[in-house]
Amino acid sequence: MSNRSFFGLIVLALGLFIAANSVYIVSEYERGVVLRFGKLINPDVTPGLHFKFPLADKLRKFDGRILTTDARPESYYTIENKRLIVDSYAKWRIRDVETYYIATGGDEARAASRLASRIGDGLRNQVGGRTLHEVVSGKRDELMLELNQQINTEVNDALGVEVIDIRVKRIDLPDEVGRAVFDRMAANREEEARAYRAQGQEQAEIIRADADRQVAVLEANAYRDAEIIRGVGDATAAATFANAYEQDPDFYAFVRSLTAYKKSFANKGDLMVVDPESDFFRFLKDADGKK
Repeated sequence: MSNRSFFGLIVLALGLFIAANSVYIVSEYERGVVLRFGKLINPDVTPGLHFKFPLADKLRKFDGRILTTDARPESYYTIENKRLIVDSYAKWRIRDVETYYIATGGDEARAASRLASRIGDGLRNQVGGRTLHEVVSGKRDELMLELNQQINTEVNDALGVEVIDIRVKRIDLPDEVGRAVFDRMAANREEEARAYRAQGQEQAEIIRADADRQVAVLEANAYRDAEIIRGVGDATAAATFANAYEQDPDFYAFVRSLTAYKKSFANKGDLMVVDPESDFFRFLKDADGKK
């Protein structure tokens, strides 16, 4: 290979190197800054294709998407001096690239650490001004909203980031407190159960007494109606007998005598002592029943 060819290859390689280091691309989901000899010259590079001076300029790119910082569970005390273990996380993104780079050097882990520290301090203040009930359920959403606004006020200018949302994953009680709370809850539930049982027994007695009263009333009404019906029946029967007797008294007396004979002589082993001259044998002596 001649010296000219070798020199040409060197020039070509140098040109490719310069070209490769003169062009850079920033994606839509990225944010970036350009440094020239360590000095910030472009604090917010827009997405697209750009050019820079090779060797002199250096590109630093950061993730511009929404990031998540998962804080370590911390202990906080409520206004009642009750300790809680709160596990939280935050959603955030870069808002001001220049401020973000100056404050954190473009280190995402450093930004997350400083943000988590501020969130921890904010949670401590928010929890410390509320009761246990308000923190756990009563005003939890209000707490998160106030904390989000407070943190944004602090970190927008200090870190150049915007906090999208702060959420509490879980709130736990310490083990020793948790056992005491569980025992107290169990005792309260047992007391409520006893109260419900007592109310149920009271209602059962009321229902049972009302049922017994209704049964007594129904039986009394039924007995009354039965007696009325029986009385009406007896009166109707007596009227029927009287009407029949009035139509033919002799025939009625004859039929009554036959009925009496039939009942009297039904059992052949019975012994009867009757005066032969009594009216009982009147129709046996005379078919017309004459005395």
